Order: sequence, then structure tokens, then C-alpha cells
Amino acid sequence: MSDMRKAVTAARLVCVTPPDPGQEARIRAFLASKYAEPVSLEIAVDPSLRSGFRLSVGSDVYDWSADGRLEQLREQVERVAGAARGEDNLIPLLRAGISEFRLLAERSEVGTVLSVGDGIAVVEGLEHAAYGEILLFECGVKGMVQDLRRGETGCILFGDDAQIEAGSRVARTGKTAGVPVGDGFLGRVVDALGAPIDGGPDIAPEGFRPIEEPAPGIIDRQSVNEPLETGLLAIDSMFPIGRGQRELIIGDRQTGKTAIALDTILNQKGKNVVCVYVAIGQKASSVAQLVETLRRREALPYCVVVSATAGEPDTLQYIAPYAGCAIAEHFMHKGRDVLIVYDDLSKHAIAYRAMSLLLERAPGREAYPGDVFYLHSRLLERSAHLSDALGGGSMTALPIVETQAGDVSAYIPTNIISITDGQIFLESDLFFAGQRPAVNVGLSVSRVGGAAQTKAMKRAAGTLRLDLAQYREMEVFTQFSSDLDEGTRAQLRYGQALMRMLRQRQYAPLSMHQQVIVLVCAMDRLLCRVPEQQVPALRDALLEHFEQAHADVCAQLEEERALPDDLRARILDIARAFTDANAARFGGK
Repeated sequence: MSDMRKAVTAARLVCVTPPDPGQEARIRAFLASKYAEPVSLEIAVDPSLRSGFRLSVGSDVYDWSADGRLEQLREQVERVAGAARGEDNLIPLLRAGISEFRLLAERSEVGTVLSVGDGIAVVEGLEHAAYGEILLFECGVKGMVQDLRRGETGCILFGDDAQIEAGSRVARTGKTAGVPVGDGFLGRVVDALGAPIDGGPDIAPEGFRPIEEPAPGIIDRQSVNEPLETGLLAIDSMFPIGRGQRELIIGDRQTGKTAIALDTILNQKGKNVVCVYVAIGQKASSVAQLVETLRRREALPYCVVVSATAGEPDTLQYIAPYAGCAIAEHFMHKGRDVLIVYDDLSKHAIAYRAMSLLLERAPGREAYPGDVFYLHSRLLERSAHLSDALGGGSMTALPIVETQAGDVSAYIPTNIISITDGQIFLESDLFFAGQRPAVNVGLSVSRVGGAAQTKAMKRAAGTLRLDLAQYREMEVFTQFSSDLDEGTRAQLRYGQALMRMLRQRQYAPLSMHQQVIVLVCAMDRLLCRVPEQQVPALRDALLEHFEQAHADVCAQLEEERALPDDLRARILDIARAFTDANAARFGGK
């Protein structure tokens, strides 16, 4: 700051009425903070100013007279009109410009920029600024207070900082950060501030919601008891996700984490579930490819994509998940079920670390700031199943975290594991062995469990997870022995058949009744009748046979969502007859 001060010895204040002692003291304090040498102040009265004052300090002129303010308003309107050239409706933009002008006109709420760079501005003079408050710079860029120190305020910027320089004026707005929300966002791709970036028309918002909002309290929630089906047999059968739950998807790079989230979104088609996908630090090409997949598979109409790609400032990557959460909360409070995917929170934590270091916060573990746990807890705690008194809506969160070499004990993964209601761990070795989704049965868990399963799914899954765990242990043990008894070999064949059964192609989610039919057949060891490589083909053929020849069984499962003994016996009879009749086709016995 010292290099910006000017050596000026005299100042002249022209006003309509002389300032009172308090006003004069504030003017002298401003001069002392702005200029290096002591400045003498001359006060002159000029009624022709009509109102306000004009302060001249050398070549600097601070014109707050009526004529000066009118001239500044004219420049503001011209700036807005020039920026909005070609817009259909100029009136809202002019109103916003005049509103910003009024804010900057309130001297008691206006500060001065000390330094700016890398999306961070340090401001002095805003003594009453609050954490999270939106600030308005004279060039029109907005920022948010993120650091409060004695005598200065740290602010993150939501626009290009090239127009801001030291000495620029900045005003408090008295508002917290918010994003526009409404049904018009369905089917659209927006940035972290809620502005459309898909080339479509402007979105008419139904209102605004703060990006930071307290999570619903215990009284405002009800238990998680309704499933949100992913369509992936490996997850729905062993690690069920309930509406209102937070289930972490964790694994190394390129192990299928986004693929699981995308399949879950596709599986919500026709189920009256709104899906919000938040891309944090992703490549723009990857986001465009995902949007195209949703459009091609007719899933985009019930989705909102919030994008803050790797090429955007850390500040926008920081607020993107909160903005997506606010958009999702709009639908939740209307009584609807919402699925929100945060892809991924590892990059979110890295963006927050970079932002915090620029704000000169003291680092803690692994160079992350001490409040990085609060960063994600206050985001994920907003997912809930609301009480019936509040409409009964729900928001289910699927946060994604990337690990390094399978290390789930690193700082950020352990933080988020402790916040969520379970995790689906994807293992690289399983992925490269062709097991997709590559779910590690031993490390994955859902703390909601059977409460989020239908009665049919719960009964059909039976001891599947225990059988798979037993198979994994036996598989390791048998690596050291080639002499196996027939019982052990049968157990290995059964486990291998189960693993093959759980393999699914991407973009091919299974409905609830299809999963139940497959599980009933698998747990009765019908799939062991064919070679291991033929298990997926037999599974698909069985499902096609049920859909075509026994649609009444499928309809009964979907309607009753239960699996009575007679229905289970009928499914097994149909499956046995089909398997026996097609044994030669699949190389079975």
C-alpha cells in the first residue's frame, strides 16, 4: 500500500454546509490513510453545489456533489446499455445498474481495494462486513467476504479481476450469496452462479435461494426408508441407497466412479426424481460428453447440470457444489425427491486449499486449512428426508472422492467417510480384471442397510454379501494349494458365478423386478449350471424370457414389492425349465 500513497500537502473541501466535528474527523482519517504525508485541510462553502461535497487532493478529485453523482449515474447507465447491446429486455439490467449505483453512493458502506490478484481482493474500510456477505465493486464485479481481519477484509471474486485495481471502490450489499432457482433449470447446463452456458435462452427464475443454508434439524427430518435404486445389482442388493441418504463413491482415478453416478441418474427416468449433477474441476470436454449422453438417452429433461470446470477460477469451483445444493433444495422443499451428484469433492477441497492459501490462512494437515472438514460437512448435512409436515421431499447425495493408490486413510477421504452414511469403494484390481462395477464387497458399506430396501429385494439378496466375502477369502487361500476337495471347488464355482452375475454394462441399469429375478436364480445356484463365461449371457436371456413370456410375474413384483414363497417358487420353476431347455445353447450340463 505504501508505494501507492502520494506525497500531497494540501486538500480542499468544497461543501454546501460545513461538516460537523465527527464528519471532519472521518475526512481527516481518510486523508491520513490514503496519503503518505500529513495533509492540511481547507474547507470552503459553495451553495451552488446544491448538496454533497467535492474533495480535491492534488490531482485527485472525489466528487460527491449532486452534479457529480448525476454524471456518475449517466456513466453507469451507458456502461450497462453498452454491455447489454442486443438484449431483448434492457429494463431489468438498467434497474440492476441503478441499484448497484445506489449501493456505491452510500459512503458509510463503501471501502477501498488494497490489493487484488488470482481472484482474491483485500479491502479496507468495511468495518461492518459479515462473513459470506456479497460485495459490489464499482466495475460491476461481485465478490464474497471470506476472511475478516483487523482493519481489512479478504474477498473472493466471482468475475474477471482485470477491471479491479488498487484504490477501486467496493460497497457492501447486506446480502448473502444466492442463486436463482426454479423449474426452468430442468434440462439446462448452468455455471456456478446459475447463468445458462448451454447456448439456450435465458432462464426465468422462480426465486433465489442462498448458497449457504443451515441443514434441516432432527425434528424436520424423518427416517430414510424408501429406496433410491441405482439399477446396479452389486449396489442395490448389498449396499442399498435410501432417499435422503449420503453415500460416498470412492476409488482411484479411472475406476468407474462417474459411471456409477451416471447410471444412477439414467435409472431415475420415469420415477419423478430430479437429478442435479455438479461438475467440479472436470475437463470441459468430459462435461460436454456427459451432457450429450444424458440428452441422447432422454434423461436431460429431469436433470440440471452445474458446471465449474478446471479452466474456471478456484472461487467458482468452491461455490459450485453449494449452488447445486441450493438448486436441489428448491425441488426438495416442493415435496419432490432429488438426487445430487458432487463430482468430485477431492477437487473441491483442492480448490478451497488454493483459495485459502491466497487468503493467507494458516495451513493445517497436508497443507489444508483447519476448517476443511466443515467445508464438506455443512454441504452434505443438507441432504435429508424431510418430514411430512414440510412436504416429505428428499435430497440424496452421491459425493465422489478420488483416492491415490487406494489410500482411503488420507485426510480428505477420511473426512468425508465420517460425514456420509456409507461408501461404495471401487478397486482398481477388480476394474482391470473386468469386474465392472468394480465394487469391493469388504470395504463398501451402507449404514442405512435393509431399511432402504424393498421386502422383495431384501429377501432375494439373502446371504449374497456373506457368500461373496467367503468366496474372496477362499480364493486367496486356494492360491497356495492345487489339491482341492469337491466341496471347496463347488464353493469356488458358486462364488465365480456370483461375481460374473454382478457384472453389468454401462448405461444398462436393471429394474427392481429384474434384480429380484436374477438374485433368486443366483442364490438357488441355477447360474452354476453353465460355464463361468456364460453366466452374463444366461442372465440376460433369462430376463428377456421373463419379460416376454411371464410379464405377470414382473408386474406382480413391481406392484407388491414383496417376494412371497409361492412367487419365489414360481420364479425358480420358470428359470429351471428355461435353463434345462437351453442347456446346450449356453454350454451347460
